[in-house]
Amino acid sequence: MAPDDLFDAGAPRRPTNVTLNADLLDKARACGINVSRACEEGLAQELARARAEAWKCENREAIEAANAYVAAKGLPLARHRRF
Repeated sequence: MAPDDLFDAGAPRRPTNVTLNADLLDKARACGINVSRACEEGLAQELARARAEAWKCENREAIEAANAYVAAKGLPLARHRRF
């Protein structure tokens, strides 16, 4: 499920302690949810979000420059668009 560049899905698993809402944990267990896997999936999603946000910050100047170019001159190759 994890993109190859996000993390090594085949890496060994390591025990850790996390603190979770007791009611949420009880309900998840009652539904047969694998809490470790669910936490791992949530952490992977948060890692992807954090990396995307970091990329936006690192590339803010280039994004702003590209947007300014389009605002001033329009889309490159716009004359070839059929819509």
